[in-house]
Amino acid sequence: MTTLLVIAKEPRPGRVKTRLTPPFTPGQAARLAEAALADTLHAVAAAPAFRRVLVLDGAPGPWLPRGFDVVPQCAGGLDERLADAFARCAGPALLIGMDTPQVTPELLTVDFTGCDAHFGPAEDGGFWALGLARPEPGLLRGVPMSTSVTGAALRDRLRTAGLRVRDLPSLRDVDTAADAHAVAALAPHGRFAARLARCTAVVEPAPNPAGRR
Repeated sequence: MTTLLVIAKEPRPGRVKTRLTPPFTPGQAARLAEAALADTLHAVAAAPAFRRVLVLDGAPGPWLPRGFDVVPQCAGGLDERLADAFARCAGPALLIGMDTPQVTPELLTVDFTGCDAHFGPAEDGGFWALGLARPEPGLLRGVPMSTSVTGAALRDRLRTAGLRVRDLPSLRDVDTAADAHAVAALAPHGRFAARLARCTAVVEPAPNPAGRR
C-alpha cells in the first residue's frame, strides 16, 4: 500500500500565502492556509494508505488530525526538500502539497499496476502530486521549482529515466485571490471555502489628488 506524504509550512502570518496579500491581510492569508492544509490532511486521512506523513516546516497545531507521523523538512531548496521526503520512504509513495484543498480521497487512491509514476499537473504549470512506485530522490534534485515550466521539467525527468507515467487530473493551486475563489467554488462545503467566506478583502484607499482634503 502507498505512503501518503504532505509537504507543508506551519500556517503563520507572513510565512504562508504571501501572494494573497493584498487583497487579504497576512493574518487572513495564514488562516486561509490553515484551512487549506486542514482540508488536505483530512482528505489524506480518509484515503487508504500504508502510512501518512506530514513533512513540516514549523510546528504542528490543532489542525493536524490523528494518524500522521510528523517529520521536519530538511534544509535547502524545494527540490532538495521533496527529494528528502521521498528518501524517507521504502515503498510506493504519493506526495502532495497544501495548495489544493479541493483534493479528494478518491484522487489520492492510486494504483501503480502498469506504471512507475503518477503525475498530477497544476494549472499554473507546476504539479500538485507526484507518486513513485520506487522512490528515487535523485529524480527531484535539480528540477527548477516554482516556475511555469516546473511540471514539464519534472515530467521530462521522469520519462528520461524510463518511467511509465500515468497522469492524474489537473488541479488549480491556491496562489492568488482569484485562485482562492475558484477553488472554493469547486469545494463549497470545505473548511477553505468556509474560511474564505469569512474573510473580507482589504480595500486600498483611493489616491488623494494633490490639494484636496
